[in-house]
Formats: sequence, structure tokens, C-alpha cells
Amino acid sequence: MKTRVPFLALATLLLSGVAASAQQRPLVTEDPETIGAGLILIEAGFDSQREIFFPGSGITGDLLRMPTLGVSFGVGSIAEIQVDGGIFNRLNVNERQPAPLAYRLDITGDSTSGLEDLTVGTKIRLVPEAPGRAAVGVRFATKLPFASSENGVGLGTTDFFASLLIGKTVQSIRIVGNGGIGILGDPVNGDKTGQVLTYGVSVARAVQQGLEVVGELDARWSMEDDENTPVGSENRGAVRFGGRFTKATVRIDGGVIIGLSSRDPSFGFTGGVTWVFRGFKVP
Repeated sequence: MKTRVPFLALATLLLSGVAASAQQRPLVTEDPETIGAGLILIEAGFDSQREIFFPGSGITGDLLRMPTLGVSFGVGSIAEIQVDGGIFNRLNVNERQPAPLAYRLDITGDSTSGLEDLTVGTKIRLVPEAPGRAAVGVRFATKLPFASSENGVGLGTTDFFASLLIGKTVQSIRIVGNGGIGILGDPVNGDKTGQVLTYGVSVARAVQQGLEVVGELDARWSMEDDENTPVGSENRGAVRFGGRFTKATVRIDGGVIIGLSSRDPSFGFTGGVTWVFRGFKVP
């Protein structure tokens, strides 16, 4: 899942001078506003997460994702295409236990590494924000299985997500909410899927010119009963909070991650940089 919250749309504000909003690092809740026609947003960063559990492989360990990468293309005034992934995942193994995919593991020593899954998405703004009215959009995304199940981190499944996005700015505060559904592949029984409800809410507040404090809750809830929940479709959730500083067309961010379930990291932190520029002309 990728990677966007605002107080004024980074792309639109900096490159065309129009006030808007577009979700950014270090949060993952998606804003209904898009980056703007002909603009390209590039973000790169890292995540460090401690004591995260992978139910497929049965491994618990400390995960380093570096660099995490994302590119968004403003293909129109109301639409953008997003591509998110990562080049290197390294997991230091602290504990192992029996699990459905443990037989696939090919790990020597107490660490493993590999690629991250690739997510390709499309976001469309349906209703622009106006006085007394929130902005509304939709996002559709597919996760492709680039991460191998042999290293214990990946599940080797293809997943699909559809979300409704709502956002509203009140003075210096931007509030964004997401709700949707995910259809997740079952790595054990390939002819089955797991269904989850996804939801999230984020708040970004401008404290001075170019500086924001941000926070969010991002989670999912399995629609299956406990006994029949496919591996990888379990309940998950995390709280993130941190800050962002924007200078010219570059934004620097940092944040803290706290997991809400036994599968999520007990603690983590993230940091990165975002750059927006005009890349092409839309007819």
C-alpha cells in the first residue's frame, strides 16, 4: 500500500499558485485532490519497523525498507496515475514459529532481504471542494507480487483495492477520510480470496509558513470469520504522526509509526523527501 496529506497542494501551490490539496508523505491516507495536469511527483524515503510479524512465514523481526519509492503523474486536472514500490527490504529475524508458508523459506542466518511489492493505482477527483462542501474522489489500485515468499516478507499474491476519498480544509487544518474494500489473494489456496474493509483518517495542521504537523489512523478489518481468514487478510492497523517542511518545490518529512495489532510493528519511524515538477503538457 503508498504513498500522500496537505495543507496546500504541494504541486499546485508551488507550480501554478492555485490553492488545493494532495496527500503526501509521511502519511498513507489518500487525499481526493490530485497533483495537477502535467505535473510529476517523485517521493523517496525509508521505513524502519521493529517487531513486525509476518503470518505467512511465521517470522517476527525488525524490517528496514530503503528506499521506498513513489511516482505520480498528473494525467489531467482531475486524475493521476500512481506507482509505488521499493528496491530493498531487509528483515532481521528475531523469532520463528510454524506458519502455512514456512516451508517456502530460503533463509540462511538471522536476516533476509529482497524486493518490495509494486502497487499501481489511479485516483480521480469526482467533486471539487467548495465552501460548505468537501472534495470527493475515488482510487483504484492493484498490488503486484514482486516480493518473494522465499524471503519471508512477501506472500506472492495479487491484491485489488477500491476506496472512496473525502477531504475538507477548515482554516489551517486539513481533514481527510478514506473507506473502501480490498480483495486479497490467498497464498495457500490460490482459488480463494480474502475480503477486507479499509479505512483511515488523517489530520494536517499548518503551524507556520511551510511547516505542518500531521497524524493519521490507517487500518483494515477482515470480513471473514476468524477460522476462515486467509493468510495475509488479517486485521491490521497503525497510527502515524510527524511533520513536514516545504521549501520551494521540495518537501522533507519524518514520522513515527505505532502498530495497533500483534502483526503490526510495535514501533517504527519513517523519513523522506518529495519533489514536484512540471513534466509534460496535457493536450
